[in-house]
Amino acid sequence: MVEPLFQIFECSNENCRLRMPSDLSVKKLFNCPFCSSEMQPVGSPFGNYHPARNAGNHNNFSLLLDNLRSTENVGSIFRSADGAGVSHIYCCGTTPTAKHPKVKKASLGAELTVSTSYHHNSLVLAAELRAAHALIIALESTPESTSLFDFAFSSNSQQETILVIGNEISGIDPQLLSLADHVVHLPMAGKKTSLNAAVAAGIALYHLVFQNK
Repeated sequence: MVEPLFQIFECSNENCRLRMPSDLSVKKLFNCPFCSSEMQPVGSPFGNYHPARNAGNHNNFSLLLDNLRSTENVGSIFRSADGAGVSHIYCCGTTPTAKHPKVKKASLGAELTVSTSYHHNSLVLAAELRAAHALIIALESTPESTSLFDFAFSSNSQQETILVIGNEISGIDPQLLSLADHVVHLPMAGKKTSLNAAVAAGIALYHLVFQNK
């Protein structure tokens, strides 16, 4: 796939000076969206830089999305999963699948690179995965949960490790939570008690995958 090139435009109004990129299919931006002054191209066209892709794929790590409701969250999680080398995403209950147009929009093609399956009942699925000796880690704040950053685990290449992410409002199904081998939470230093589901999933996913690596 050919990566697009971009050009920076800047507002000519000295009191505004909005600065923004546009891909080279746009030859000229006529008006600033804030002050309506002329937008002028500055600098040279540039590419979308990529970091070194040397992390490798972690075929023993999966995600289970338990009744998520937001297509944007699911799409973002697919993209994080691709970046971390996750091999599979289980979409359960009301979780939008990779076929949804808004999931595709948010995932930017990652829905094509991470395998996925849909399951009506997350509890039935989790029981089957446990019977197959999978290690299940739930991301949820409970009286007994452990801070993600105090949690250490190891898994072998033969054992599937599954991170469970719950509904944005109600969290993880309590019966599903009871099947987890470990329950971890993200410590919160402010007044809010939780993060956005996709943000929390990305933090936990990268920490667990690369800690284990």
